[in-house]
Amino acid sequence: MRRAVQSPPDGRLVDLTGADATALREVLALVDREPVANTVVAARIAASRLERWKLGGELWGYERDGRLEGLCYAGANLVPICAGPDAVRAFAERARRRGRRCTSIVGPHAPTAELWNRLEDAWGPAREVRAPQPLMVAAASGPRPGIAPDPAVRLVRADELDALMPAAVAMFTEEVGVSPTAGPDGGRLFRSRVGELVALGRAFARIEDGRVVFKAEVNAVTERVCQVQGVWVAPDRRGRGIAAPAMAAVVELARARLAPTVSLYVNEYNAPARAAYRSAGFREVGAMMTVLF
Repeated sequence: MRRAVQSPPDGRLVDLTGADATALREVLALVDREPVANTVVAARIAASRLERWKLGGELWGYERDGRLEGLCYAGANLVPICAGPDAVRAFAERARRRGRRCTSIVGPHAPTAELWNRLEDAWGPAREVRAPQPLMVAAASGPRPGIAPDPAVRLVRADELDALMPAAVAMFTEEVGVSPTAGPDGGRLFRSRVGELVALGRAFARIEDGRVVFKAEVNAVTERVCQVQGVWVAPDRRGRGIAAPAMAAVVELARARLAPTVSLYVNEYNAPARAAYRSAGFREVGAMMTVLF
């Protein structure tokens, strides 16, 4: 069932949270038009089947003449999906009326930039705006890595979670600007999430004498694409050529275990990381944008 929540002049905004199997098929077909850019939300939709408690938020749809033309996930993040200008306008109006409930806006560069442009006066200022963020893929049919994979990079074992956590906390703090241990739970939820990725076989690292010197995780998986996050090299090992062969190994392992195409996005100013990813077989296919609050 679709529940209309807004009727702009040229279309209709509907709440698809909890919708039936027919709507789910339409949603998945739309998301699949941009499988790399939409990996995270596509994985969440497929796992939840739009059930509210599993989805962790709401899914809004923009319809015109009975046809679904855009989506927006509204949870911890606000994420426009396959959204043209009319859809973005409707999503912005809905988000403005509800007030900000998310910690970030993130998605493909063009619709995310337009969404932020329409919300900035009500939701701003942002703590940080990152745009553009090159979206990169390493596909089985793409260029071969320019460097051999590091044989020391492997799956993290469950009994190595304590060794992984300092690296995970350091990476999160560097990337977001706030420690995941600073909240009221002291980082228990963050540790639980890292532990879940380890248990799922999605955490990779190079560990020397019990110390993590490189790590990366896969945070989302669909049948076609998996997305890497949390790439980190120990500060005292940076600039020594660790990242490129380590990432080539992550690509090799992820393809074998998870999905044929491996993706990630990176801050445009991070030239060393972009160079390492290219050496590991990644190529740029688009751009993302993130607005942090």
